[in-house]
Amino acid sequence: MEVVVRESVRGASVKSHTSLQSGHRANGEPEVRKGTGHVFARAAASVPFLLPPSTWCKQALKHAQKLGASAAPHRIGPPAAAASALSSRRSIFHTSSPATTHTSASSIAPITRTTTTTTTTTQPHPPARTFSTTVANMASATSFYDFKPVDKKGEAKPLADYKGKVVLIVNTASKCGFTPQYAGLEKLWKDLKAKHADDFVILGFPCNQFGGQEPGTNDDIQEFCQLNYGVTFPIMGKIDVNGDKADPLFEWLKSEQPGLLGMKRVKWNFEKFLVGRDGKVKGRWASTTKPESLEKNILEELNKQA
Repeated sequence: MEVVVRESVRGASVKSHTSLQSGHRANGEPEVRKGTGHVFARAAASVPFLLPPSTWCKQALKHAQKLGASAAPHRIGPPAAAASALSSRRSIFHTSSPATTHTSASSIAPITRTTTTTTTTTQPHPPARTFSTTVANMASATSFYDFKPVDKKGEAKPLADYKGKVVLIVNTASKCGFTPQYAGLEKLWKDLKAKHADDFVILGFPCNQFGGQEPGTNDDIQEFCQLNYGVTFPIMGKIDVNGDKADPLFEWLKSEQPGLLGMKRVKWNFEKFLVGRDGKVKGRWASTTKPESLEKNILEELNKQA
């Protein structure tokens, strides 16, 4: 005896064949022998519905064979057998890869197999951060004049404007123990300007990275320096001197003139860098070095020709 169960798998028909020797009609069609015509349905009701379809059909047919003792044959052809079996079973088989689960349902439904594919899209790395204040990449910078740090108004200031001059660069703060060095810097500025006119300049770069000692805005900083120390040399815009956001100028200065034991990092407020007429770094001094003590070094650079 053969019962054909058709399963729909994404539009394709798959035949499940279950053979059982019982009675056959003269034309070879299968039959289950019992006059009531309900043998197969009764047999199907006694088979656990969680079994796989092919196993379930086999067991249902075996039960039907045991129950089918009547002389009046009842034909269950391939479509009828499948429909009767599935209607008694009342289940839906849903396969989502690769295991099969069985869920009870109130109506006949074809067996469906679906596969869910999850695609992971790798986001591209964000572009490297660039600095609008540089003329060229720091790696290709050859001198102090290649940079454009921001001024007190937040605008790029080309350091090429100081070409041929000797420049003292200091990272400053308004609430630091070294803040009184503003007075020494102002005195140095005035004394050397009197002797060398426009050949020397001091640039102050406020920084809040050391103890949060420069919390104010650019306007606050300008006002503080003028009211408390009468500063007349240029105070630039507030920047970082260390870390990922360090201004490219200070990255270059530290690289050109490392500190003690080759340490490049700026350690505290009021470190000092001296740049000669040729745009090269000539020296670096710690926060504890008083500005007035640098006059000799500055004069040596002023006496050189660019």
